[in-house]
Amino acid sequence: MTLRDLIQAAGSHPAPVFGTMIAAPALAWIVGVCHRTGEGRNAPWKFAYSVLVYLACIPGTFAAVLTGYALFFRNENLLDANLLIYFLPIVSMIATLVFIRKRVSFDDVPGFDRLSGLMVLMACSFGIALALHKTRIFVGFFGSVEMLFILAAGVFALLKWGGYMLFRSGDEPAKPMPKFPSIDSNK
Repeated sequence: MTLRDLIQAAGSHPAPVFGTMIAAPALAWIVGVCHRTGEGRNAPWKFAYSVLVYLACIPGTFAAVLTGYALFFRNENLLDANLLIYFLPIVSMIATLVFIRKRVSFDDVPGFDRLSGLMVLMACSFGIALALHKTRIFVGFFGSVEMLFILAAGVFALLKWGGYMLFRSGDEPAKPMPKFPSIDSNK
């Protein structure tokens, strides 16, 4: 099964996809109503918010990358795109984050800093891959989603290593540069 088959299968069953994407903002609103103002940073609520952030941000980030890929790499017409797959997860992520932010600070939500860092690194990786694609520097890139993921993963690894090396404190040991498999015809 390819990624395209998975997207088409999800698009052909709109009820579960719609229900899942509506559940995250609805649950964020319900959790916000269940506690008093200022109590969102306390033990049971902050973990509920953490689960809701991950429930909304992982599909939303995937949909944002998928939409950017379809728009910028494949030059597809987004008027023909499936709204449930391409846009509803992004809207669900934004609505969930707005509902959560109204009730609690993101600093109090466990794991939000790491998830936001991941989203920033993915956005940087996507931006660099787009720049490489648009300037035709990477000649072997023919627009397949597999090549995009390989290129983005390589840039992501380099950005992660570079970010660690740039912002590490003086007493932390230096990490070695990520290693890539060698292309050796003798093996």
